[in-house]
Amino acid sequence: MNKIVEDMANRLLKRDGFGPLESRVLQSTLERTTITRDTNKAVAFHETYGDRIADTIARIGGSWSFILSFLAFLVVWTAGNAWLLTRDAFDPYPFIFLNLVLSMLAAIQAPVIMMSQNRQTERDRIDAAHDYEVNLKAEIEIMALHEKLDELRHSEIIGMRDEILRMAEQIRRIDEKLSARPATE
Repeated sequence: MNKIVEDMANRLLKRDGFGPLESRVLQSTLERTTITRDTNKAVAFHETYGDRIADTIARIGGSWSFILSFLAFLVVWTAGNAWLLTRDAFDPYPFIFLNLVLSMLAAIQAPVIMMSQNRQTERDRIDAAHDYEVNLKAEIEIMALHEKLDELRHSEIIGMRDEILRMAEQIRRIDEKLSARPATE
């Protein structure tokens, strides 16, 4: 099978439009090595401390537990300042200090979440490129298997043809022997 895979890979390498990625996949096919890898490890290796913080903030800030706990905080803040502390309220209605806190939180949280989303987009690109490599190698392997099956079918047909010719030759000899005998009545 290596000869078939090698022939196919060499034919594919001669085509135009093959870049370094395709060449690497073909080379791994020729060498019979795997191309799968853990993309999580590759991404984690290049992560900085700030990247991990951004991911953590995005994970927490986009969770239901954060939303519900922040909603509870807002209810406590407004209830405390509107009803419980009516005369000595820390932030009386219209809650200007609360608006300031919310604006500052949004000003910090939004870019951090966007950084995390950009990193996730890059990670998705890496995953898609890896999936493409694996799919390309699988396609090459399937094509090689098809060629191998075609070769086996062809050799089987030739073997059957040779067997039929051999049997036809035997029948012809037997027929000649029978024709050469004198007829007895």
